[in-house]
Amino acid sequence: MSLDEIKSKVDELANKIGAPEKMLPSYGWMRWDSHPYIEIDDRGWMYYVVSERGNREEKIAVDLDHLLYLIFSAVTHRMAFDYELRHRIEDKDCRRIAFAKQEELMGILNKKWQERKIEEHQRILFSAPFDDLAGLRATYFRQLRVEGYSEVEIEKLAYEKYPKNVQ
Repeated sequence: MSLDEIKSKVDELANKIGAPEKMLPSYGWMRWDSHPYIEIDDRGWMYYVVSERGNREEKIAVDLDHLLYLIFSAVTHRMAFDYELRHRIEDKDCRRIAFAKQEELMGILNKKWQERKIEEHQRILFSAPFDDLAGLRATYFRQLRVEGYSEVEIEKLAYEKYPKNVQ
């Protein structure tokens, strides 16, 4: 498989969900700091690469489907959190909206990818459950700091006013 063939498939899928060009990887070369790109080595192995400040993180794709999953997992993540920012609900954990949107977008592309993303989100939520009041609590933390409260007092007051809800 060539980089041009991969790009063609990525562009086709990106059109299905309206993914902005700026969110898509480059092919064979870095476009800018931390922007993902796709490489193929002499053996034909495909890599999804993110390089930032001299640190290179690469994931080897076992096949085209896996590479496309890696690409669109990142693309839909950005799209979903952009969507969440435009549809924010102040007293809801931002991941409620973003996770649902990402799962929806992945489902448009591939039902198996959607199922895989749902499972990944469930694993995340198992270790870090939704906390609907986190945003309000953070705003209150900042307010109390400005008012000169100590960190111990801030934490006590903030969690009294906005307790951590585990759902």
